[in-house]
Amino acid sequence: MRVTPCQAALAATITLNLLLLYCAWRGPASPAPPCRPPHGVPGVTVLLRDFEDFENDVAATARSFAALPVPVLVAAEAAPYPPVPLPPGVAFLPLRPIADRPPPHPELHVRTRHVALVPDGTRAVPGLLERMRDALEDGDARLVVAPVGSAPLRCLELRVEPREWTARYGAGAPGRCRAVEGPAVLLLRTRDLFALPFPLAHPAPAAVFIQAALRRWGLRVVPAAFPAAQRPPLSPHARWKAENLAETRRRQLMRDLGIKREVLADGRERWYGCGKETPRCFGTVHARTPQYLLAGRWTPPCCLRALRETARHVTAALEAAGVRYWLEGGSLLGAVRLGDIIPWDYDVDLGIYREDVKKCRWLAAVAARGEAVEDAEGFLWEKAAEGEFYRVHYSRSNRLHVDLWPFYPRGGVMTKETWLGHPQDVEFPERFLVPRVPVPFAGFTAMAPNDARAFLELKFGPGAVENPEYPNPAVKRLHQD
Repeated sequence: MRVTPCQAALAATITLNLLLLYCAWRGPASPAPPCRPPHGVPGVTVLLRDFEDFENDVAATARSFAALPVPVLVAAEAAPYPPVPLPPGVAFLPLRPIADRPPPHPELHVRTRHVALVPDGTRAVPGLLERMRDALEDGDARLVVAPVGSAPLRCLELRVEPREWTARYGAGAPGRCRAVEGPAVLLLRTRDLFALPFPLAHPAPAAVFIQAALRRWGLRVVPAAFPAAQRPPLSPHARWKAENLAETRRRQLMRDLGIKREVLADGRERWYGCGKETPRCFGTVHARTPQYLLAGRWTPPCCLRALRETARHVTAALEAAGVRYWLEGGSLLGAVRLGDIIPWDYDVDLGIYREDVKKCRWLAAVAARGEAVEDAEGFLWEKAAEGEFYRVHYSRSNRLHVDLWPFYPRGGVMTKETWLGHPQDVEFPERFLVPRVPVPFAGFTAMAPNDARAFLELKFGPGAVENPEYPNPAVKRLHQD
């Protein structure tokens, strides 16, 4: 069908009216972006993200960069309070959704091909953002950084191990940085920043470095520095608030990124997972397969740490009381393979002689009263609800535990009252325990059957030591990871 000029004009008018209606529906222009094409305009947009409401240099920092001139956006969950008088042309970008307004889409507010994350208190240098942009485009790096202030940046290697919930930092060599230590401006392509799942998380440098390391993005350091503003030192109260906010934000960031341990370049560790006063990091285990295995991860390191501590505590109490115990099941497998808990295990199993239960004050109290007993160090001893065995929990709140299985000899064979149907849950000759032998386990020495390999092959089948497998291969197998 032929379209007449009149019909074409009518269609164009209808289209224009619909576009204007859509723009009006989007609400007020502050801070919603105008109707416009996607990213692609040459240039760099400056984003000010990391600053404090109660003590900041945002207005002066924004004014410095706006004078270049470049687009400047101040991004925060909510407008700073006390209010910050932003210079003309500098827009505030709220990140927290508000029920009666359209959802925030920060990626729609950056029109330029490149974006720079600038720390509060930085002063602009004409041409330096362009030099950073050129360095990005001339090489294979996806991220370019430049120092702020007179102190040089420290180059760091960064390896993120999602399966172990861990980020490891080390001393990096020039040209091989994955992160830097020190205040810095970060520049990257706008499409790269907003392709990250957490593009504007606090603190911005750590969030970008970790997500970039997961994607193996290259990082390049530009030696030229941005000046830092001369600012009076924070008051003691403001410093305390800033330190607490920084710690809170970093913890939230690590939760979002699935990091429960950071190993710093000097060997120190930061922990973000469960502790004595918190619940454990995973819920009830079904079909011997914790949820984290289905997510492609192993036992959170904070949980392994708690299990090691609980196992050490329990074995020390048993030895002091003269209770004969030995490593059982998967815990013995871990001792033989690694001298430690298997990286994906979620409890520790110990066998004990049933007749020795009365020797341990905590076990005897639980057996007599039928109620849980908390010892002097906060570990909780109780009788398991599933049958005739005992559990020692890391704490009342954190239910990571050691299972104690009471065996007794019958005709030279060790047996027990409760069987949970696990393939390896079988009787065995008492000769494996006469004598018991010490083995390294989880940072201490524990007692084990005298022929661990034969004991394990009786329980798990031939090749059990050499062929690791998840607890329930019918649900998930190790080779699937």
